[in-house]
Amino acid sequence: MTPELEKLLAETPTLWFAAEDDAGQRVEFGKVPIQYSSLDGKLSEISYAQLRDRSPPYNLSAVIRREESPVGTLTILGHGKLSEVSLTVILASSALFLPVFLLFTLISVALTPWLVRRTLAGVNRIAQEAEYINESSRGMRLSESKIPAEIAPLVLAVNNGLQRLDEGYERQKRFIASAAHELRTPISILRIKVDSSDNKACRKLALDIDRLANLAEQLLDLQRLDIVSLDEHVYLPDLVRRVAGNLAPLLIESGYSIEVRVDQNYSILGDSGAIERAITNLVQNAIEHGGKHVIIRVIENGLEVEDDGPGIPTDDRERVFEPFHRLKPRSTGSGLGLNLVQQIVKQHGGYITIQSSPTGGTIFCVEFSG
Repeated sequence: MTPELEKLLAETPTLWFAAEDDAGQRVEFGKVPIQYSSLDGKLSEISYAQLRDRSPPYNLSAVIRREESPVGTLTILGHGKLSEVSLTVILASSALFLPVFLLFTLISVALTPWLVRRTLAGVNRIAQEAEYINESSRGMRLSESKIPAEIAPLVLAVNNGLQRLDEGYERQKRFIASAAHELRTPISILRIKVDSSDNKACRKLALDIDRLANLAEQLLDLQRLDIVSLDEHVYLPDLVRRVAGNLAPLLIESGYSIEVRVDQNYSILGDSGAIERAITNLVQNAIEHGGKHVIIRVIENGLEVEDDGPGIPTDDRERVFEPFHRLKPRSTGSGLGLNLVQQIVKQHGGYITIQSSPTGGTIFCVEFSG
Protein backbone atom coordinates (compact mmCIF):
# COMPACT_ATOMS: atom_id res chain seq x y z
CA MET A 1 0.00 0.00 0.00
CA THR A 2 1.52 3.28 -1.11
CA PRO A 3 0.43 6.79 -0.13
CA GLU A 4 -0.87 7.37 -3.67
CA LEU A 5 -2.93 4.21 -3.53
CA GLU A 6 -4.28 5.08 -0.12
CA LYS A 7 -5.37 8.48 -1.39
CA LEU A 8 -7.06 6.96 -4.40
CA LEU A 9 -8.82 4.39 -2.24
CA ALA A 10 -10.06 7.15 0.07
CA GLU A 11 -11.53 9.00 -2.89
CA THR A 12 -13.08 5.83 -4.37
CA PRO A 13 -13.85 3.17 -1.75
CA THR A 14 -15.03 0.78 -4.48
CA LEU A 15 -11.62 0.93 -6.20
CA TRP A 16 -10.39 -2.25 -7.85
CA PHE A 17 -7.96 -2.99 -10.64
CA ALA A 18 -6.01 -5.73 -12.37
CA ALA A 19 -2.69 -5.21 -14.17
CA GLU A 20 -0.86 -7.54 -16.54
CA ASP A 21 2.44 -7.33 -18.34
CA ASP A 22 3.02 -8.64 -21.84
CA ALA A 23 4.27 -11.95 -20.39
CA GLY A 24 0.87 -12.56 -18.80
CA GLN A 25 1.95 -11.94 -15.20
CA ARG A 26 -0.93 -10.45 -13.26
CA VAL A 27 -1.64 -8.53 -10.09
CA GLU A 28 -5.03 -7.54 -8.69
CA PHE A 29 -6.28 -5.07 -6.08
CA GLY A 30 -9.75 -5.06 -4.57
CA LYS A 31 -12.61 -7.23 -5.70
CA VAL A 32 -12.46 -7.56 -9.50
CA PRO A 33 -15.98 -8.43 -10.74
CA ILE A 34 -16.37 -11.98 -11.98
CA GLN A 35 -17.77 -10.59 -15.25
CA TYR A 36 -14.18 -9.66 -16.22
CA SER A 37 -12.69 -13.04 -15.42
CA SER A 38 -12.62 -13.94 -19.12
CA LEU A 39 -9.94 -11.26 -19.58
CA ASP A 40 -7.46 -13.01 -17.30
CA GLY A 41 -4.20 -13.38 -19.19
CA LYS A 42 -5.58 -11.49 -22.20
CA LEU A 43 -5.41 -7.87 -21.12
CA SER A 44 -2.18 -7.36 -23.03
CA GLU A 45 -4.12 -7.94 -26.26
CA ILE A 46 -6.19 -4.80 -25.58
CA SER A 47 -4.83 -1.27 -25.72
CA TYR A 48 -7.86 0.87 -24.89
CA ALA A 49 -11.47 0.41 -23.77
CA GLN A 50 -14.23 2.25 -21.93
CA LEU A 51 -16.72 -0.14 -20.25
CA ARG A 52 -19.98 0.47 -18.45
CA ASP A 53 -22.84 -1.69 -17.16
CA ARG A 54 -26.47 -0.98 -18.01
CA SER A 55 -27.81 0.71 -14.87
CA PRO A 56 -26.69 2.61 -11.71
CA PRO A 57 -24.70 2.42 -9.53
CA TYR A 58 -22.38 1.25 -12.37
CA ASN A 59 -20.23 -1.03 -10.25
CA LEU A 60 -18.97 -2.69 -13.42
CA SER A 61 -17.79 0.53 -15.08
CA ALA A 62 -14.10 0.34 -15.91
CA VAL A 63 -11.39 1.48 -18.27
CA ILE A 64 -8.52 -0.35 -19.93
CA ARG A 65 -5.26 1.50 -20.54
CA ARG A 66 -1.67 0.60 -21.50
CA GLU A 67 0.84 2.46 -19.32
CA GLU A 68 4.59 2.56 -18.92
CA SER A 69 5.80 1.67 -15.40
CA PRO A 70 9.14 0.95 -13.66
CA VAL A 71 8.62 -2.75 -14.42
CA GLY A 72 7.75 -2.23 -18.12
CA THR A 73 4.57 -1.83 -20.11
CA LEU A 74 1.41 -2.82 -18.27
CA THR A 75 -2.19 -3.18 -19.37
CA ILE A 76 -4.51 -2.06 -16.57
CA LEU A 77 -8.20 -2.81 -16.11
CA GLY A 78 -9.52 -0.58 -13.35
CA HIS A 79 -12.61 0.85 -11.66
CA GLY A 80 -12.36 4.03 -9.65
CA LYS A 81 -11.99 7.75 -9.97
CA LEU A 82 -10.40 7.47 -13.40
CA SER A 83 -13.35 5.56 -14.83
CA GLU A 84 -15.85 7.92 -13.21
CA VAL A 85 -14.09 10.94 -14.65
CA SER A 86 -13.95 9.24 -18.04
CA LEU A 87 -17.69 8.59 -17.95
CA THR A 88 -18.31 12.23 -17.07
CA VAL A 89 -16.15 13.32 -19.99
CA ILE A 90 -18.07 11.00 -22.31
CA LEU A 91 -21.41 12.39 -21.19
CA ALA A 92 -20.16 15.95 -21.56
CA SER A 93 -18.78 15.17 -25.01
CA SER A 94 -22.13 13.73 -26.01
CA ALA A 95 -23.86 16.90 -24.87
CA LEU A 96 -21.50 18.94 -27.05
CA PHE A 97 -21.69 16.54 -29.99
CA LEU A 98 -25.48 16.30 -30.08
CA PRO A 99 -26.11 19.83 -31.52
CA VAL A 100 -23.36 19.24 -34.08
CA PHE A 101 -24.90 15.88 -34.96
CA LEU A 102 -28.34 17.47 -35.34
CA LEU A 103 -26.87 20.20 -37.54
CA PHE A 104 -25.21 17.68 -39.83
CA THR A 105 -28.43 15.66 -39.91
CA LEU A 106 -30.42 18.68 -41.06
CA ILE A 107 -27.80 19.48 -43.70
CA SER A 108 -27.90 15.88 -44.91
CA VAL A 109 -31.69 15.89 -45.15
CA ALA A 110 -31.58 19.09 -47.18
CA LEU A 111 -28.64 18.21 -49.42
CA THR A 112 -29.09 14.49 -49.97
CA PRO A 113 -32.13 14.76 -52.32
CA TRP A 114 -30.35 17.43 -54.35
CA LEU A 115 -27.18 15.36 -54.56
CA VAL A 116 -29.16 12.28 -55.56
CA ARG A 117 -31.05 14.19 -58.26
CA ARG A 118 -27.82 15.66 -59.57
CA THR A 119 -26.08 12.28 -59.56
CA LEU A 120 -29.00 10.51 -61.24
CA ALA A 121 -29.70 13.26 -63.78
CA GLY A 122 -28.00 11.12 -66.41
CA VAL A 123 -30.25 8.18 -65.54
CA ASN A 124 -33.38 10.30 -65.96
CA ARG A 125 -32.15 11.52 -69.32
CA ILE A 126 -31.51 7.95 -70.45
CA ALA A 127 -35.01 6.95 -69.31
CA GLN A 128 -36.53 9.79 -71.35
CA GLU A 129 -34.55 8.74 -74.42
CA ALA A 130 -35.70 5.13 -74.00
CA GLU A 131 -39.34 6.30 -74.10
CA TYR A 132 -38.86 7.29 -77.76
CA ILE A 133 -37.51 3.91 -78.89
CA ASN A 134 -40.03 2.09 -81.07
CA GLU A 135 -40.29 0.24 -84.36
CA SER A 136 -40.03 3.48 -86.34
CA SER A 137 -36.91 4.83 -84.59
CA ARG A 138 -34.38 2.28 -85.78
CA GLY A 139 -30.78 3.40 -85.43
CA MET A 140 -31.50 5.29 -82.21
CA ARG A 141 -29.08 4.73 -79.32
CA LEU A 142 -29.01 5.79 -75.68
CA SER A 143 -26.48 8.51 -74.78
CA GLU A 144 -23.35 7.09 -73.22
CA SER A 145 -21.98 10.43 -71.99
CA LYS A 146 -22.61 12.15 -68.66
CA ILE A 147 -24.06 9.08 -66.96
CA PRO A 148 -23.04 7.48 -63.65
CA ALA A 149 -20.18 5.03 -64.12
CA GLU A 150 -22.21 2.36 -62.32
CA ILE A 151 -24.86 2.17 -65.07
CA ALA A 152 -22.52 2.73 -68.04
CA PRO A 153 -22.19 -1.06 -68.64
CA LEU A 154 -26.00 -1.38 -68.68
CA VAL A 155 -26.39 1.45 -71.22
CA LEU A 156 -23.66 -0.08 -73.39
CA ALA A 157 -25.35 -3.49 -73.25
CA VAL A 158 -28.72 -1.97 -74.24
CA ASN A 159 -27.12 -0.13 -77.17
CA ASN A 160 -25.43 -3.33 -78.31
CA GLY A 161 -28.80 -5.10 -78.11
CA LEU A 162 -30.43 -2.34 -80.19
CA GLN A 163 -27.61 -2.70 -82.73
CA ARG A 164 -28.27 -6.43 -83.04
CA LEU A 165 -32.00 -5.81 -83.45
CA ASP A 166 -31.34 -3.26 -86.22
CA GLU A 167 -29.03 -5.69 -88.00
CA GLY A 168 -31.65 -8.44 -87.73
CA TYR A 169 -34.32 -6.11 -89.09
CA GLU A 170 -32.10 -5.15 -92.03
CA ARG A 171 -31.47 -8.80 -92.86
CA GLN A 172 -35.21 -9.53 -92.71
CA LYS A 173 -36.00 -6.49 -94.87
CA ARG A 174 -33.44 -7.50 -97.50
CA PHE A 175 -34.83 -11.02 -97.55
CA ILE A 176 -38.43 -9.82 -98.05
CA ALA A 177 -37.39 -7.42 -100.80
CA SER A 178 -35.32 -10.07 -102.57
CA ALA A 179 -38.09 -12.67 -102.30
CA ALA A 180 -40.69 -10.24 -103.64
CA HIS A 181 -38.48 -9.27 -106.57
CA GLU A 182 -37.74 -12.91 -107.37
CA LEU A 183 -41.46 -13.73 -107.31
CA ARG A 184 -42.41 -11.04 -109.81
CA THR A 185 -40.71 -12.69 -112.80
CA PRO A 186 -42.25 -16.19 -112.46
CA ILE A 187 -45.65 -14.60 -111.65
CA SER A 188 -45.47 -12.52 -114.83
CA ILE A 189 -44.51 -15.56 -116.90
CA LEU A 190 -47.32 -17.59 -115.36
CA ARG A 191 -49.84 -14.83 -116.05
CA ILE A 192 -48.83 -14.66 -119.74
CA LYS A 193 -49.19 -18.43 -120.09
CA VAL A 194 -52.60 -18.45 -118.40
CA ASP A 195 -53.91 -15.50 -120.43
CA SER A 196 -52.83 -17.14 -123.68
CA SER A 197 -54.26 -20.56 -122.81
CA ASP A 198 -57.42 -21.85 -124.46
CA ASN A 199 -58.11 -24.13 -121.49
CA LYS A 200 -60.95 -22.73 -119.36
CA ALA A 201 -59.72 -24.47 -116.21
CA CYS A 202 -56.31 -22.95 -116.74
CA ARG A 203 -57.73 -19.46 -117.29
CA LYS A 204 -59.55 -19.71 -113.97
CA LEU A 205 -56.13 -19.55 -112.32
CA ALA A 206 -55.91 -15.87 -113.31
CA LEU A 207 -57.49 -14.73 -110.02
CA ASP A 208 -54.97 -16.71 -107.98
CA ILE A 209 -52.14 -15.29 -110.06
CA ASP A 210 -53.46 -11.79 -109.47
CA ARG A 211 -53.51 -12.53 -105.77
CA LEU A 212 -49.86 -13.66 -105.87
CA ALA A 213 -48.89 -10.58 -107.85
CA ASN A 214 -50.70 -8.32 -105.40
CA LEU A 215 -48.99 -10.02 -102.44
CA ALA A 216 -45.56 -9.55 -104.03
CA GLU A 217 -46.29 -5.86 -104.68
CA GLN A 218 -47.48 -5.34 -101.12
CA LEU A 219 -44.30 -6.92 -99.77
CA LEU A 220 -42.33 -4.50 -101.90
CA ASP A 221 -44.51 -1.66 -100.64
CA LEU A 222 -43.65 -2.59 -97.07
CA GLN A 223 -39.98 -2.50 -97.99
CA ARG A 224 -40.41 0.92 -99.63
CA LEU A 225 -41.79 2.43 -96.41
CA ASP A 226 -38.23 3.07 -95.22
CA ILE A 227 -37.54 5.38 -98.18
CA VAL A 228 -40.72 7.44 -98.00
CA SER A 229 -40.02 11.14 -98.61
CA LEU A 230 -42.31 13.66 -96.93
CA ASP A 231 -41.26 16.80 -98.80
CA GLU A 232 -43.70 16.73 -101.73
CA HIS A 233 -46.84 18.87 -101.93
CA VAL A 234 -49.65 16.40 -102.59
CA TYR A 235 -52.98 17.78 -103.84
CA LEU A 236 -55.45 15.11 -102.72
CA PRO A 237 -58.28 15.77 -105.22
CA ASP A 238 -55.96 15.18 -108.19
CA LEU A 239 -54.38 12.14 -106.55
CA VAL A 240 -57.78 10.58 -105.74
CA ARG A 241 -59.01 11.14 -109.29
CA ARG A 242 -55.87 9.49 -110.66
CA VAL A 243 -56.34 6.41 -108.46
CA ALA A 244 -60.00 6.13 -109.42
CA GLY A 245 -59.12 6.52 -113.12
CA ASN A 246 -56.54 3.74 -112.93
CA LEU A 247 -58.88 1.34 -111.13
CA ALA A 248 -62.14 2.17 -112.90
CA PRO A 249 -61.65 -0.03 -116.03
CA LEU A 250 -60.89 -3.13 -114.00
CA LEU A 251 -63.69 -2.45 -111.51
CA ILE A 252 -66.31 -1.77 -114.19
CA GLU A 253 -65.30 -4.89 -116.10
CA SER A 254 -65.84 -6.93 -112.91
CA GLY A 255 -69.24 -5.38 -112.21
CA TYR A 256 -68.18 -2.75 -109.65
CA SER A 257 -68.37 1.06 -109.72
CA ILE A 258 -66.26 3.82 -108.21
CA GLU A 259 -67.08 7.48 -107.48
CA VAL A 260 -65.01 10.48 -106.46
CA ARG A 261 -66.42 13.30 -104.33
CA VAL A 262 -64.40 16.38 -103.40
CA ASP A 263 -65.91 18.08 -100.36
CA GLN A 264 -62.74 20.06 -99.60
CA ASN A 265 -59.74 21.07 -101.71
CA TYR A 266 -57.01 19.75 -99.47
CA SER A 267 -53.27 19.22 -99.89
CA ILE A 268 -50.56 17.84 -97.61
CA LEU A 269 -46.79 17.59 -97.48
CA GLY A 270 -45.86 13.97 -98.06
CA ASP A 271 -45.09 11.19 -100.53
CA SER A 272 -47.62 11.00 -103.37
CA GLY A 273 -46.57 7.47 -104.34
CA ALA A 274 -47.07 6.13 -100.81
CA ILE A 275 -50.46 7.85 -100.41
CA GLU A 276 -51.55 6.55 -103.81
CA ARG A 277 -50.70 2.99 -102.73
CA ALA A 278 -52.67 3.52 -99.51
CA ILE A 279 -55.80 4.69 -101.36
CA THR A 280 -55.49 1.84 -103.87
CA ASN A 281 -55.31 -0.69 -101.03
CA LEU A 282 -58.36 0.82 -99.36
CA VAL A 283 -60.38 0.55 -102.60
CA GLN A 284 -59.21 -3.03 -103.20
CA ASN A 285 -60.10 -3.90 -99.61
CA ALA A 286 -63.62 -2.44 -100.09
CA ILE A 287 -64.15 -4.56 -103.21
CA GLU A 288 -62.63 -7.63 -101.57
CA HIS A 289 -65.14 -7.51 -98.72
CA GLY A 290 -68.36 -7.30 -100.67
CA GLY A 291 -68.71 -3.69 -101.71
CA LYS A 292 -70.19 -3.12 -105.19
CA HIS A 293 -69.97 0.67 -105.14
CA VAL A 294 -66.99 2.54 -103.71
CA ILE A 295 -66.87 6.27 -102.92
CA ILE A 296 -63.57 8.11 -102.42
CA ARG A 297 -64.31 11.38 -100.67
CA VAL A 298 -61.81 14.20 -100.05
CA ILE A 299 -62.68 15.85 -96.76
CA GLU A 300 -61.15 18.44 -94.48
CA ASN A 301 -57.75 17.17 -93.24
CA GLY A 302 -57.93 13.92 -95.19
CA LEU A 303 -60.08 11.50 -97.15
CA GLU A 304 -62.65 8.73 -96.76
CA VAL A 305 -63.20 5.47 -98.62
CA GLU A 306 -66.78 4.23 -98.29
CA ASP A 307 -68.32 0.97 -99.54
CA ASP A 308 -71.77 -0.59 -99.47
CA GLY A 309 -70.62 -3.99 -98.23
CA PRO A 310 -71.75 -5.85 -95.10
CA GLY A 311 -69.55 -3.75 -92.78
CA ILE A 312 -66.88 -4.66 -90.23
CA PRO A 313 -67.91 -5.76 -86.71
CA THR A 314 -66.86 -3.33 -83.99
CA ASP A 315 -64.72 -5.94 -82.23
CA ASP A 316 -62.65 -6.48 -85.38
CA ARG A 317 -62.00 -2.84 -86.27
CA GLU A 318 -58.63 -2.72 -84.53
CA ARG A 319 -57.50 -6.20 -85.52
CA VAL A 320 -58.00 -5.68 -89.26
CA PHE A 321 -54.82 -3.57 -89.26
CA GLU A 322 -52.72 -6.49 -87.99
CA PRO A 323 -50.51 -8.16 -90.63
CA PHE A 324 -52.13 -11.19 -92.30
CA HIS A 325 -55.36 -10.78 -90.36
CA ARG A 326 -58.47 -11.63 -92.40
CA LEU A 327 -62.11 -11.15 -91.49
CA LYS A 328 -62.95 -14.25 -93.48
CA PRO A 329 -60.58 -17.25 -93.17
CA ARG A 330 -61.08 -18.15 -96.84
CA SER A 331 -60.71 -14.60 -98.09
CA THR A 332 -58.56 -14.17 -101.19
CA GLY A 333 -56.87 -11.08 -99.76
CA SER A 334 -53.27 -11.13 -98.56
CA GLY A 335 -53.97 -9.62 -95.14
CA LEU A 336 -51.23 -7.00 -95.66
CA GLY A 337 -53.15 -4.18 -97.37
CA LEU A 338 -54.66 -2.45 -94.34
CA ASN A 339 -51.47 -2.85 -92.31
CA LEU A 340 -49.60 -1.13 -95.12
CA VAL A 341 -52.19 1.67 -95.22
CA GLN A 342 -51.89 2.23 -91.47
CA GLN A 343 -48.10 2.47 -91.63
CA ILE A 344 -48.19 4.95 -94.52
CA VAL A 345 -50.73 7.13 -92.70
CA LYS A 346 -48.63 7.06 -89.51
CA GLN A 347 -45.55 8.10 -91.45
CA HIS A 348 -47.48 11.14 -92.62
CA GLY A 349 -48.39 12.06 -89.05
CA GLY A 350 -52.00 10.94 -89.39
CA TYR A 351 -54.30 8.20 -88.20
CA ILE A 352 -56.98 5.96 -89.68
CA THR A 353 -60.32 4.97 -88.13
CA ILE A 354 -63.23 2.76 -89.17
CA GLN A 355 -66.86 3.87 -89.05
CA SER A 356 -70.16 2.46 -90.23
CA SER A 357 -71.68 4.02 -93.34
CA PRO A 358 -75.36 5.04 -93.50
CA THR A 359 -75.97 2.12 -95.90
CA GLY A 360 -74.51 -0.40 -93.45
CA GLY A 361 -71.15 -0.62 -95.15
CA THR A 362 -67.78 0.64 -93.95
CA ILE A 363 -66.04 4.02 -94.04
CA PHE A 364 -62.25 4.14 -93.67
CA CYS A 365 -61.48 7.68 -92.51
CA VAL A 366 -57.90 8.94 -92.97
CA GLU A 367 -56.95 12.20 -91.27
CA PHE A 368 -53.57 13.88 -91.67
CA SER A 369 -51.96 16.33 -89.27
CA GLY A 370 -51.07 18.99 -91.77
